[in-house]
Amino acid sequence: MGQSSPQRDCERAPLLPGPSPTVHPPNNGTQRRYTLREAFAKSLMWAPVFLIVHIFISLIRPYLPFYHPPTVTYPGEHIPWTPCGAIADRALECATLTVPMDHFNTTNNLPDNKSFTIPLLRLRSPNPTASTRNLLLNPGGPGGSGTSAIHRGGAQLAAIVGDGFHLLGFDPRGVNGSRPRASCYPTPESRQRLSAVRAKKVVEDSGELWAWTGNFVRACAETMGDYAGYVNTPQTAADMNSILDAVGQEGLYYWGFSYGTILGQTYATMFPDRAERMIVDGVANQFDWYEALLDAEMMTDTDRVLEGFVEECVKAGEGDCALAGLAGSKEELLEVVVKGVEKLKDEPVGVYVNNTAYGVLDYWAVWQNGVFPALYKPATWRDLASNLAALFRGNATAAFLAYGREPAWESLGDALKFISLNDGASGPDKWPADRLGLLDDLLPFFNQSSLFTDFEVDFYFSKQAWAVPRTHSYVPKRKVKTAHPLLLLTTTYDPVCPLLSAKSANDVFEGSRIVEVKGYGHCSLVLPSMCVARHVRDFLYDGTLPDEHVQCEADGKPYFSKPEDKTAVLQALSVGDEERRIRLAQQELAQDHWPGPWKGW
Repeated sequence: MGQSSPQRDCERAPLLPGPSPTVHPPNNGTQRRYTLREAFAKSLMWAPVFLIVHIFISLIRPYLPFYHPPTVTYPGEHIPWTPCGAIADRALECATLTVPMDHFNTTNNLPDNKSFTIPLLRLRSPNPTASTRNLLLNPGGPGGSGTSAIHRGGAQLAAIVGDGFHLLGFDPRGVNGSRPRASCYPTPESRQRLSAVRAKKVVEDSGELWAWTGNFVRACAETMGDYAGYVNTPQTAADMNSILDAVGQEGLYYWGFSYGTILGQTYATMFPDRAERMIVDGVANQFDWYEALLDAEMMTDTDRVLEGFVEECVKAGEGDCALAGLAGSKEELLEVVVKGVEKLKDEPVGVYVNNTAYGVLDYWAVWQNGVFPALYKPATWRDLASNLAALFRGNATAAFLAYGREPAWESLGDALKFISLNDGASGPDKWPADRLGLLDDLLPFFNQSSLFTDFEVDFYFSKQAWAVPRTHSYVPKRKVKTAHPLLLLTTTYDPVCPLLSAKSANDVFEGSRIVEVKGYGHCSLVLPSMCVARHVRDFLYDGTLPDEHVQCEADGKPYFSKPEDKTAVLQALSVGDEERRIRLAQQELAQDHWPGPWKGW
């Protein structure tokens, strides 16, 4: 076979007798593979430990005194942002802005530069190349939190607005996470102990309410000290300029709801050259807000919305509206509802569910906590009708669980009173100086106005007694020319911001236009309408406004429909993904209790 070569000998070596050649055998490779497997097995064994340690450090890191989360300051901006989550695949980022207590007379901030801190929450567009503008939001109130609004409705508003904007929510001075926070009580304990007062019967409770209110307004002034007078709308309007400056944006892009329309109109009047694209939705009358003793216009259409509730109930029939079986016409059903609830004034109902849920269901609970809030949101009408029908048939449990368990001391937000009363015609120098004189002014107003105006009795007592001096000099103007005309959104019948108020704003702001969604409810968001959504997009992106007042139809079946009916309609639509997203977002917003109640967020 010939002489063997060393290479062949090496290849045959494991099979030959005698000592192995002095070369590295393949066994070394086998040993190396064993070592790697062993190391891999050990790493798997330790992986859970490393993971637990990593999770533990991640959880405690924000609470460590030396921890500073990463921040980013974008080109052209002057404020650092911290990543703080995500909503619907859009990044959330948080920041805090410091603003002077008094923008208009800075000597009042001395000697220690008094200021407010304003929390900001931004929902970034997923397309940074398409978006360099920030759309500021105010959900209403007064006292509504813009940061909470982003969490509650940011995904849906982003779908309506599109990718061309970041959504920027902020807590106005004195509200929610802002500091100092407006409060009339130094501690939660003092609030619980001192805030309860009877104010359900205008005349009968007026003596106690008068005495209590005198102490209450003094406590408000004392608790807030130097800051008390500066929780007001004109200062908040100036704060929005500070926000714009911080994000490097000259013109204001804004969507304000309910009280947010007061803030928007105030800003547009004070800073018309920076009012670039402003939407005011559910428009309030700023002249009444700042100058009137009694806001008679606010509830112009409240009773009409209640009539709409019973009218649509009769149309829907008992299968979709449980009240429909109690009367044969809308007139009869309205009488059933009003008299049925009024009966609770003299005959409140005791309800026992179990030893942790029982109490008394009275007129105030059903009318104020049930019927009135439902006028804002037609999506709640089905449940309201069911609860009232059961109540009128002798079963008050559902109504009690829905409307009867709010603690007397639960605060709707003291910022509401500070902002409203600091803005408006408040204080003893503008009102009758005694209780009977005040009642002489209030009783004709309550008796001649809406079925719901007596809810405001405690507000007007506070307005008469307000002890915080007015610090602003803002006066609404009758004609204002802005950098770009405003878009005014409204429903036909709004329970607290009537179409009449939108027409008033239309007269003031040159070139502005009204887009009205035909129907009932507070702000355009309560009635899904692609027509409205298209006008919003056209306005924000191109500045396009209709040539005249436009009426939009509400889509689908806005009253007394089942949630599954709305889903079926969406599924049956032959539309593109973008329109489907907008329609779904509108339906979700219509179902949510947002924006918040006027004068009671």
